[in-house]
Formats: sequence, structure tokens, C-alpha cells
Amino acid sequence: MCGRFSLSVTPQDLRAFFRYEDQPNFPARTNVSPTEPIGVILGRGTARRFQLMRWGFIPAWVKDPSEFPLLFNARGETIADKPAFRHAARRRRCIVPADGFYEWRREAKGKQPWLVTRRDGKPMAMAGLWETYVDREGGEIDTALVVTTDANGPVSALHDRMPVILEEADFDTWLDTSDEDLREAMKLVRPAADDVLAMTPCDPRLPLSERVRFSAPRPEPAAPAKPRKAKGGDDGGQQSLF
Repeated sequence: MCGRFSLSVTPQDLRAFFRYEDQPNFPARTNVSPTEPIGVILGRGTARRFQLMRWGFIPAWVKDPSEFPLLFNARGETIADKPAFRHAARRRRCIVPADGFYEWRREAKGKQPWLVTRRDGKPMAMAGLWETYVDREGGEIDTALVVTTDANGPVSALHDRMPVILEEADFDTWLDTSDEDLREAMKLVRPAADDVLAMTPCDPRLPLSERVRFSAPRPEPAAPAKPRKAKGGDDGGQQSLF
């Protein structure tokens, strides 16, 4: 599961790590939430590029986004088959960069947020899918989501799902959509090794990120500072924030 994440690495360091040619300038955000703009990495090898998209995937065939559930996660095990994701899984895979992602655990004093990061301090590369949605007036918006898998041992203490975390050697395999053969990409849909991630408890009063939103073809729900349940929809209930 991934309903909030942090990205505070500098634009220069992120560009150097993912090796794309673009030179975007973006602010540090410690609490990125669905419906906000996020950076994604597209293309493979020397053709990698950085692009802003709305975190909230809208399949191209949706007629009325206001009546469609908010899709910010997709279960990796079923992306090849579900109508909402199967075309993007074959042709439009991306990487969502982050410092780490948050999960909440109910404890005696209330819900305690934990930040899950890489132990080696490198940026986290979360597997994603993207789609360009065209509304009835011809307006376009690029949308994206994070692909999830079963939680590894440590993360399972917080939640039974986690983002698919890609290693550097696997970036091009995930980003390569030159054909529609998903076999190699689907091998990457797996939990991170138990020794890859670290978990740190956070102040429950997480600072809110800049509330910069896309003008999206659907009503924008207010993003709360604390997790709450969203209405369900496709993908087995993964539309709830936490």
C-alpha cells in the first residue's frame, strides 16, 4: 500500500541518480498525497525523462471521472489482466521517485506514522503505471499510480501491502515497453528484500506538503493531514488512503 510518500531530495541529486536529461525544479515535499502532482520517470537508458503527472490514475475509457474511484495504487499481481490497468502495464510503465513512503499503525496512544526508507540512503524507485486521459472537451491530463505487492517481513508489521521497490539494475527492464511482453517486468513485482528497507517512527503531526493540484476532470477531495478511508472501487479496496 502507498497512500503518502516523501520526496525531499534535491532536483539535481534526483537527476544524477536516475540519469535523465530534463532539469526540473521542484520543491521538497514531506507528505505527498493522492490528487497532487508527482514526478515520474519515463523511457529507458539514455532516453529517460522526467515528467509531472497527477497522482490518481484515470483509464482512457472512463466516460465520467467524477463517477470513477480514485486509483492511486494497483495490485501488481493483477495489472496484466484488469481492464483498468492491462494496457498501461504493457505500454506505459514508469518509476515514481521518493525518499520513502508512510504507513500508519494503530497503537495505544492512537495512530502512529512510520516512514519506510532505503537503508542505503538512496532514492526509492517505486514501480508505477501512467495514462493520458482526454476529457469530453479535448483537455488532456497525465495521470499515474504506484504498483504494489505483498509486504516483506518488516513492513508486514505495518501493512500487508507495500510498493514495488525497483533496484537500479532493474530500472530499464521496468521502463522498457518496446514490446508488449510482460514476462520480465512481472518478475519485478515482488517484495523488497527484508534488509533493504528501514522504518522510522514519525511525529503524528506530519507537516503538510504544498497543496498544489492539477486541474483534473473530476472533483478533488480535500487531502487530510491524517489518514481516512476513501470510497472503494476497483482493485480490491486499494482506493482507501491507508
